[in-house]
Amino acid sequence: FARMFLQVCLYFYCKCLWRCLKFVVRKLTGRCELQRICYNTKPGAARTMKIEASLKGSKSKRLQTSVSVHPDAIEKTIDDIMELKRINPDINPQLGVSLQACLLQIVGYRNLIAEVEKLRREPYDSENPQHEEMLLKLWKCLKPNSPLKARISKQWCEIGFQGDDPKTDFRGMGLLGLYNLVYFAEWDTEIAQQVLSDSLQPKYREVTKKELSQFSKAEWEKKKFDKAIGYSFAIVGINITDLAYNLLVSGALKTHFYNVAPEAPTLTHFQQTFCYLMHEFHKFWIEEDPLDIMEFNRVREKFHKRLLKQLQNPEMALCPHFAASESLINM
Repeated sequence: FARMFLQVCLYFYCKCLWRCLKFVVRKLTGRCELQRICYNTKPGAARTMKIEASLKGSKSKRLQTSVSVHPDAIEKTIDDIMELKRINPDINPQLGVSLQACLLQIVGYRNLIAEVEKLRREPYDSENPQHEEMLLKLWKCLKPNSPLKARISKQWCEIGFQGDDPKTDFRGMGLLGLYNLVYFAEWDTEIAQQVLSDSLQPKYREVTKKELSQFSKAEWEKKKFDKAIGYSFAIVGINITDLAYNLLVSGALKTHFYNVAPEAPTLTHFQQTFCYLMHEFHKFWIEEDPLDIMEFNRVREKFHKRLLKQLQNPEMALCPHFAASESLINM
């Protein structure tokens, strides 16, 4: 109880001290915190995340709610902020532009989460012609020279689904998994086909002396021909969709999106990121050289931790020049 009481006191002391410090700095510099951030921090994740933290931590409800307004209300919100902070827009014209860019990113990120969540919650419906069309497009992009003999077919296993009907594999991620796989196959066809080809190829794996001492002769004969590269392409794609979704919802992808999207991040940015993650996970899987597919969760968790570490850098952009993003970069 004493420790908890001390922590509460310390919290309020620091909070009051921080507000006093901000007041003093404003009097000395003649600029509020938002002005100091915009003028002293270069555009990108570093600036936007500081602006977001400042607005959320404000004692003003109007400032706190500004990070969740509708995109159409952003201009008026900027005017309200300038008025509340008693900032003359004629003297500080660039401040309004910088704040608007930051708010577009902040509000856009929240809206992107909602859009992605909606797709994740929508189940695959084999009675829906659009869903079926997307599924067939996935096959045509990945296997252009191998016509699908029937809608329900063991051929689906050739691109990494578990059974004769892929619809059952989309239960975890809903339409989001299909959207991502189709985007990867359609916009980065060459890379997607190469990853698929590699995932189907067994790889001879030498067993070290240390490993050999741990196995019987029968186990060694089995393990030396394990498919260290092999995995189910479509199932892994759905799993990487789950990884990308969790990075998005947790806020970890803010660093990346605030650095690559000049305004509001969109679903295309998310799908572009998925393409990058698929490509990078494939390379990471090969580097890890697992004994068999049973090590998938270990490799995935290690890959996840590496991404989180990278995204802690405010200047990090996962895939600014990835093939799927070329059309966005040129805009």
